[in-house]
Amino acid sequence: MASVAQPGVAAGSAEYEEVLGCISSLITQKVRADTGNRGNQWELMAKYLQILELEEPIARLKVVHVAGTKGKGSTCTFAESILRSCGFRTGLFTSPHLMDVRERFRLNGLDISEEKFIRYFWWCWNKLKDKTGGDIPMPAYFRFLALLAFKIFSDEQVDVAVLEVGLGGKYDATNVVKAPVVCGISSLGYDHMEILERSFSIYSSQPEEAMSVLKHRASELGVPLQVVQPLDPQQLDDQPLGLHGEHQYMNAGLAVALVNTWLQRQGHFNILHKKHSVTLPDQFIEGLSSACLQGRAQIVPDPEVLSKDSSSLIFYLDGAHSPESMEICAKWFSCVTRKDEQQPGPLDQLHIGTNSRKILLFNCMSVRDPQRLLPCLLATCAQNGLQFDHALFVPNQSQYNKLGSHASPPSERVQIDLSWQLSLQRVWEGLLHSNKGLNGSNSSTASSVFESLPLAIKWLRETAQQNQSTSYQVLVTGSLHLVGDVLRLLKE
Repeated sequence: MASVAQPGVAAGSAEYEEVLGCISSLITQKVRADTGNRGNQWELMAKYLQILELEEPIARLKVVHVAGTKGKGSTCTFAESILRSCGFRTGLFTSPHLMDVRERFRLNGLDISEEKFIRYFWWCWNKLKDKTGGDIPMPAYFRFLALLAFKIFSDEQVDVAVLEVGLGGKYDATNVVKAPVVCGISSLGYDHMEILERSFSIYSSQPEEAMSVLKHRASELGVPLQVVQPLDPQQLDDQPLGLHGEHQYMNAGLAVALVNTWLQRQGHFNILHKKHSVTLPDQFIEGLSSACLQGRAQIVPDPEVLSKDSSSLIFYLDGAHSPESMEICAKWFSCVTRKDEQQPGPLDQLHIGTNSRKILLFNCMSVRDPQRLLPCLLATCAQNGLQFDHALFVPNQSQYNKLGSHASPPSERVQIDLSWQLSLQRVWEGLLHSNKGLNGSNSSTASSVFESLPLAIKWLRETAQQNQSTSYQVLVTGSLHLVGDVLRLLKE
């Protein structure tokens, strides 16, 4: 049975909004491979570190550095949680955030406070503003956030800093760490090959072609490599992982190996996991079972519907946005909704029964290909005996290149362009039509385009309240921006 998570609370003081406006000014719409933005040029990072006096503080950080095309955020979350359970003061830097940029900077498992964030921000911002201009522009968005993370973690004197690679590749901002204690590589694409430096590296099983490149690169650098397998559930002593889904056992296995290596290289032999032990140390089990990551396999009952009557409206949120992650998301949703209907557990009070309706709430960025995402979702759900009763296509509520109140949607007077959502709907209906011969019941699935996310949520709430004998299980997926917007609306 999956646990029920509640969305966090975003900050909003006037000074904090000013800070978010400054950060928003660094966001560009350049694609990853575009080198036209000088603030993104790697050679400038050394200058930024010099301006911020961070060369020596970074060298002193005891870093766990994790790359990968998918699974790296979960791996970092597991690793940080284990290390914190072992008694270490932790810093965790991940991306993206869902509701508040402070989610990217965690100290001892909590988002950095608004007060501390503002203080560290102005220190970095003012120094960079004073020393940049002309040939040295301000750093671009992710580079600035990485620099800010290094400042925070060094001044807060964390025992260990867990860093998730951002954009990937040799020139990722997190690669200014020249000697991490250990590097981890989750499921890999070629954009993350260059994280290999002269330190101990651990990676999960990879496709043969990627593995060949890894071994060649490791041989060039003289880097020792270790391949890990998925964690055996028996090692958890009947405790569930804090992050749900079968795929998380692979990420957990990588996290355990990373922590074990970090502990060994730092001389903490008293809490190492012994290879021949049937179960993990208690601190490892506690860390793995208490790990939490918003927007990935997260279940949130709608608080408004729950407070009014006995109707049931539950959101299942997963920010999957690649074909591979969409398949994993579909398996998770199919499995967890089936369990929620059949087995007693913490969602009993929400009146989930056999009379349930499955709703899809979907959007994806225009750089994604719905012709690859939606077929994965639909086919995997069908293979697991699940079909959607209704599909809703909506625009995101916030603007991806703005933060805070600066990300507010356009006013109601502005005509909203729904051409992308209409194209998503056409792809969906085309898939249903083509599958009609294989599964005739799919052809009855309805679909709608809403001009805003709040209107879609309003419709779902009204529908649930009008049909109290039916539980509504809503899968929100396709974009982490959409997931963050839904969490924000549910909080309100």
